[in-house]
Amino acid sequence: MKILVGYRGANVGKDLMDIAVKHAKAFDGEIIVITSMVGGDKSETTALSKAETNLKQTKAYFDDCGVKSQTHLLVRGLEAGEDIVKYAKEKNIDEIIIGVRSRSKVGKLIFGSTAQVVILDAPCPVLTVK
Repeated sequence: MKILVGYRGANVGKDLMDIAVKHAKAFDGEIIVITSMVGGDKSETTALSKAETNLKQTKAYFDDCGVKSQTHLLVRGLEAGEDIVKYAKEKNIDEIIIGVRSRSKVGKLIFGSTAQVVILDAPCPVLTVK
């Protein structure tokens, strides 16, 4: 089983990782952690470096838990939700685990919602963690 974890290193990240470990162990799965960034701006060098560091720490966590994993930093010019869905289709992912934030209805309307795009367009089941 291939389990994709959309990860940004946010507060909900630890909960995502714990659930991913449980699912990987229960279903003899592999965890694929991705961080998606739009890219294309020189000012993003610090953000890219931070994302790479977060992914290295995440890989070490999964290694310590005895779970097979890999990490990928995607900079393909796509918004995170679109990128996660596209990657899931490309790699035949079996499950996606993503974090969600509470936002007002107006906030979701104006800014969109990564989770909403993933939930509606994903080619596989999506587990959301608050």
